Amino acid sequence: MNFKYPSKWLILLFLSLNQPSLLMASEIVIPQANAPLNAQTLVAKVLSANPQIEIAQATWQASSARIGQTSALDDPQLNYTMAPMTIGGQGNYGQKIEISQKIPWLGKLDLRNATASHKAEAEQHKIAILQLQLSASAKALFADWYFVHQAIAINKNQRTLLTELRTISMNRYSTGEASKQETLQADVEIALLKHQTIALERESRTIRAHINTLLNQSPDKPLAKPVDLKTIDTLPEINSLQEQALQSRPELKALNATIKAAKSNSELALKNNYPDINLKAGYNSLWDNSDKHFTIGIGFTLPLYQGKYRAAESEAFALSKQAEWTRVDFIAQLKEEVQIAYDRVHESQHILGLYKGKLLPLAKESVQTAQSDYQSGKGNFLTLINSEKNHLQTQLQVEQALTNTYKRLAELESAIGSFAPLSAVFQTNNTP
Repeated sequence: MNFKYPSKWLILLFLSLNQPSLLMASEIVIPQANAPLNAQTLVAKVLSANPQIEIAQATWQASSARIGQTSALDDPQLNYTMAPMTIGGQGNYGQKIEISQKIPWLGKLDLRNATASHKAEAEQHKIAILQLQLSASAKALFADWYFVHQAIAINKNQRTLLTELRTISMNRYSTGEASKQETLQADVEIALLKHQTIALERESRTIRAHINTLLNQSPDKPLAKPVDLKTIDTLPEINSLQEQALQSRPELKALNATIKAAKSNSELALKNNYPDINLKAGYNSLWDNSDKHFTIGIGFTLPLYQGKYRAAESEAFALSKQAEWTRVDFIAQLKEEVQIAYDRVHESQHILGLYKGKLLPLAKESVQTAQSDYQSGKGNFLTLINSEKNHLQTQLQVEQALTNTYKRLAELESAIGSFAPLSAVFQTNNTP
């Protein structure tokens, strides 16, 4: 199951501010617990509290319970027959008692057991599949939870900045050094920021509701503020990641179990051509000779209608081939998934480096230049506001790039079948 919701609007909202829009607004408050929240803690809590895990475990337990059912002998059959005309008459009371037990042909029970066991194994691996999906969702939501907190902090900086700039413009207007237009421009910015504040508050509640739903708790339950996101600068080789994916992905393990179940079922279909045995023992007082009262016997099923058995064999063989080819197809898709996720991480790392290493220093220098020009009388108020706004927007873009990089890393971790951060996996795999 996959949890997704609109989140790109937030960065687009800030980036679309072509007109001046640094404003004052009431402070945004997100309820927080005492200890900061980190991604691994959130993942662990989700995996222990999410009800979908319980559903998957119950499904596996039900599948496991079928093993004993399919591999057990049929219940013995007891038959009783009487001769009512002999009741009350002279001589022996006429009755016949017989017990019989059906015994499948040699090997059938073992194959039934193997088929059911492999199907249960496949269901067990589906628990890990679900856990991996929930882990990926939790990491993505944690990244969004981090970003909305950074957006709130930047929003607060905008409010503080606009308060200062508006005060400056009012003082300049009162002394005749500036027109009222500067103050009006600041008022416009304040109105726009109020709108952004409402959107940020709503987004924080939405993310919190999604996280709480994963945790199986009330959507409005307060959450701790997130710790800073951590990424890695260097990725392992793509070949090593693909090899790890082939070893770790639970979907592949489930497919392997499904193939084994299909093969066992195919062998069982061939065994069904052989007759089952029916052992019998009885007591029959209808015989005059007492030596004939106790009887034993044996019976066989007669698999005469071969058409249905051949059809069953064809079906089982086709299902076995289907499982094998499904595995081949999944391996191809798995390698593609790892490759795409790997490339997305590289792209995100490049964008993050671009914003942190080039665009953010340029935006900061632009602010310094605008401040200097404004103080010396060379620049105007609108240029100062725009440069400050661009600086804060660039800060937001840095945080968005960091968030995206973390999300892409989480996707790559999920693609290789890892619950732990990629840095921990890489370090573990390369420890002597």
